[in-house]
Amino acid sequence: TPTSVNYHFTRQCNYKCGFCFHTAKTSFVLPLEEAKRGLAMLKEAGMEKINFSGGEPFLQDRGEFVGKLVQFCKQELELPSVSIVSNGSLIRERWFKKYGEYLDILAISCDSFDEDVNVLIGRGQGKKNHVENLHKLRQWCREYAVAFKINSVINRFNVEEDMNEQIKALNPVRWKVFQCLLIEGENSGEDALREAEKFVISDEEFEQFLDRHKDVPCLVPESNQKMRDSYLILDEYMRFLNCTNGRKEPSKSILDVGVEAAIKFSGFDEKMFLTRGGKYVWSKADMKLDW
Repeated sequence: TPTSVNYHFTRQCNYKCGFCFHTAKTSFVLPLEEAKRGLAMLKEAGMEKINFSGGEPFLQDRGEFVGKLVQFCKQELELPSVSIVSNGSLIRERWFKKYGEYLDILAISCDSFDEDVNVLIGRGQGKKNHVENLHKLRQWCREYAVAFKINSVINRFNVEEDMNEQIKALNPVRWKVFQCLLIEGENSGEDALREAEKFVISDEEFEQFLDRHKDVPCLVPESNQKMRDSYLILDEYMRFLNCTNGRKEPSKSILDVGVEAAIKFSGFDEKMFLTRGGKYVWSKADMKLDW
């Protein structure tokens, strides 16, 4: 059952994170109505949570595309949870005014609270300050009643950092802490658009980072082992991506063969999905949040 699905509807991005494991190999985006058709099929098959990701989801039609999908999933499909993962650089307050009520969770990627480190990683654009922007988005999430989440990729450049104070001040509902992961053909190997080898850390170093932040109540750690096969990932053609062999091998598109036939090729480990806490209180109506 595709309970929780991550739909990477675009591979295009305005950042250049050195360890990115879903890179701009195509510029394809499904027409809006086709994307809606696929989402309705997933709902029919048992989907409860959709997460829109990229690339950068707010690049397409200046956020209108993802906004319309968010509204469709909440209003028409009545999904319990609709979320987005973004670098936050393109989100404007008018987007919250228009679509905020339909969004349960906004996850912003932030790997460091030192702007120089963000620049080293490639998470930045010109003179924009990523951390300042993070605080602004936090405030908008409060004002428009959207649950706020932070995603951090722990790598060679931030593994020594102490983020306790900043995370506690931002007070996200979840802080997802990922160990930098190599995926062949994306950020590793000959045909890759990124070379993430220099970012990789050992399991032991990852554990030390977690230990330093063990008093942060919202911390959700994800080692390479937990992460690799425990996500249902749909690419821009609505194909499930199987990562069991260390690279992303696509199924046929659900639009062509249906959800049931496509999901058999996804390599999805449902047990690990539950073990890593993939199922949680994910509807903002149930969170009892102090906005």
